[in-house]
Order: sequence, then C-alpha cells, then structure tokens
Amino acid sequence: MQTLQIQLPGTINSDIQEIQMLLAGKLYEKGVLSVEQAAQMTGLSKRTFMELLGQHQVSVLNYPAEDIMQDFENA
Repeated sequence: MQTLQIQLPGTINSDIQEIQMLLAGKLYEKGVLSVEQAAQMTGLSKRTFMELLGQHQVSVLNYPAEDIMQDFENA
C-alpha cells in the first residue's frame, strides 16, 4: 500500500479517520477501489466501511444504472 501525505488548512476540524473515510468513499464510488480495498485504506472492517458509506451519501451498490437497465432488459 502506498502512503500519501497531505497538508490541510488548520481550519479543518475533521479527524484523520473521517478524512480517510471521505477519500476511500469517493475512490470506491468512482470505481477506483473495491469495497475491500477501501475498507483496508480506512483501517475498518468491510462490514463497518459498508455501513458508514450511507452516512457519506455513497451507495454500497456501486453498479452503474445503465448496466442495471441492460440486465433488466436481458432478463
């Protein structure tokens, strides 16, 4: 795993865990990370990470709507 160092303004009142969750959630949402990779990035279990995604308005089901419609039409 790579290490990333980020400098944040002193006005940001989020703790490290929250920032990790925001970044991992966004990377998961974009399809860059799997749910397992994103959970590892935050140091959380897969289950806990998935439960917290909803608090960040990220769907656990990271499946494009077009693919769902195509699957529906093919069924």
